[in-house]
This record gives sequence, structure tokens and C-alpha cells, in this order.
Amino acid sequence: MSDDDARPLAASRRAEVLAAVQERGTIRVTDLARELGVTAVTVRRDVSALAAQGLVRRVHGGAAALERAAGEGDGTGASSAPTAQASSRGARASAASPGASMRPAHAPDAAGGIGVLVPSLDYYWPTVAKGAEEEAVAHGMRFLLRGSVYDSADERPHLERLLDAGARALLMAPTLRGAGGDLIRPWLEEAPCPVVLMERQALVGAERRPVESVVTDHASGAATAVYHLASLGHRRIGAVLSAESPHVGLIRAGWLRALDELGLQSEPLVDAAIPGRDEPGFRERADEVLQQVQGAGVTALLVHSDPEAIGLMQRWEEHGVEVPRDLSLVSYDDEVATMATPALTAIRPPRRTIGRTAVSLALARLADPGRPAHRVTVSPTLYARGSTRRLEG
Repeated sequence: MSDDDARPLAASRRAEVLAAVQERGTIRVTDLARELGVTAVTVRRDVSALAAQGLVRRVHGGAAALERAAGEGDGTGASSAPTAQASSRGARASAASPGASMRPAHAPDAAGGIGVLVPSLDYYWPTVAKGAEEEAVAHGMRFLLRGSVYDSADERPHLERLLDAGARALLMAPTLRGAGGDLIRPWLEEAPCPVVLMERQALVGAERRPVESVVTDHASGAATAVYHLASLGHRRIGAVLSAESPHVGLIRAGWLRALDELGLQSEPLVDAAIPGRDEPGFRERADEVLQQVQGAGVTALLVHSDPEAIGLMQRWEEHGVEVPRDLSLVSYDDEVATMATPALTAIRPPRRTIGRTAVSLALARLADPGRPAHRVTVSPTLYARGSTRRLEG
């Protein structure tokens, strides 16, 4: 039993929540959590349970008594119990029918919102968020976005704010390692609403229960890059991968798997980690990698990600090494690959599809809460451009 369920016990605590709603008409989750000495997540779970029993109505940031629910949020202050009951019946009908859940609601606010938390608002994730927004709006849902950071110490306050803003489901790419991961995993285990992870996977609880997710098959993408280079005659293919990317392990595994499948080399010729292009030591590391490439006779490289690929290409030009004349290069990300000179052959993760699919999973979970957890994998795509060429001889 958790501390929150012990102070007070769940049944008596929910009775207190119900009494507070009936006495005051409306309550805010954060206020009542403070009064009861429990977390906002616990009170929100109680509100959800009471709402499922038809005893209260969930409203933005809290709960309302049934006879006052219809007037909440429309600015009129009007009371209309029949309207509230009709709305409740409509919500239940939508939840019972997957087809109904996929049709736009008459008003976005009536359907609630899709909350999205991403670790960056300036690279990779804006396209994911855009896909999620398109799908949410298409189904009559409000789109609620918050930005976090990689390796966040605690993302739970962001999630609480999204829930308080009216999110009925959450899409997120949380920190799963370190202190932040230690905090988010218990939260995921007892999440008060449907959660879909994007480009992340997690198992939670003593039973190692999978959290719903949609991810790119990064290993497959890396393997596709190797097969493309091999089709151009390259047999000595190295990899230079970002030291900080959460996907670097999968990309490296796919690269090694493809090398093994093709029987190209028993030992990796160049298997290098590199700091971000703007980080100290990038130029020095680029020079070291070039020495490794030339010493091993490598003719092609897989590089993650685009900024690092462009940085390497430009640095190596200063040493007289031209892409693709002297070295073919495939970038992994395709975020800014077309802006390089030459434009980079690249593996593009399905960013927009990740966002759209995450919303679809959340809507399906809202319509059918008891369905098995879905863990969806989507394949990336290779775009051949000017940074690769057929190896002569």
C-alpha cells in the first residue's frame, strides 16, 4: 500500500472528495490534494473513479457536482442537469464505439485535450508534435504542448500542468534514465489517464508491464543505410555516431547487424562517438576520426546526426577530403540534410507519423480502456542524394 493510499484509505478518501464536490459545487485537484495531504495524481485518480460511477463530472483542473457541470467552462454559470446527463451519455457512447471515437466532436472542449510533452522544441520533435496536433484537431481534440529537456531531473510537474489544462491523454518522450527516470517510472505505473510514449519504450511495475508506445525502427534504418552503400560497391563502411543521442545504441546495433549479414568485415573498421557540432572538442575529434578513416581504408560512413555530418564534411574539406569524391556519407535524421552542399543522402525517421500514430493509440485507449497495450514500430525511409556515389573499380 502506498503512502497516499494510507492517508486516508482509498474508500474513505474518495468519500471525502465526493463530499467536498457536493458541498462546494466545484473543486480544484491541486487544492484538495493539499487539504488531504496526498498527491494531485491520487486526487485525480479518485475524481476519475467517481466520474466513472456517475457521481461527479470532470472539469478543467478538477471536478464539479453533476447539477452544476453543464454550466462549467461555458462562461454562463447556467445550471442544466438534463444537458449534463445527455453529455455524459454521449461520452459513454463514444467510448463504447471505436468508430464514434474517431469522429470529430461538435466542440473540441467537449472532447477534452491531448497533452504532449517533448524534450526539445527546436530539433526533431517539432515535426512529431505537428503530426500529433494534426491528428488531435482532426478528431475534435484540443492540442496541449509543453517542452522539457533531455535528461530532465523531474518531468512530473509538466504532466500535472497538462492534466490541469484538461488533457484526457498524454503523449510523451520522457527521461527514462538517471534520477529523472527513477521518478517518472512510478508515475507511469499509476498514470491517471492513457499514456503513449513516443520514441521511447518502458516496462513498469513489479510485473514489468509495457507502456503503450510508438517508436521508429532505428536499427532497421541503420541497416538500410549499410545495404544502400553496399549496393554502390562499398565494402569498408564505418559509423560515426552522436555521443548523446538516446537512439545511438539502436543505430549502432543495426549498422553492425547489416555488416554481419553482408559478411563485409569481422571487426568494425571505424566505430566512433563524436560530440555535438557546437560542443568543445568537435574539431579535434573530427580530425581524429579522419585519421581512422584514412588509416583503415574506409570508403563510406554512416553519421548520426545531420549537424554532425555537415560539421564533419566541412572540417574534412579543410584537409582536402571531398564528399562524395573521396568518401560517401549517409546521415541519420534528415532534419537539415537537404541544406548541405552536397545534399546528404539520409535516413529519415517517420517523425510526423510518430505523432499521428501516438494520438490514434491514445484515442483507441480512451475508447477501449481494457484493450492490450500496443507497442507500434514504424520504419524509417532512405533518401538518396548527392553525398553517396558508386565506388569505382
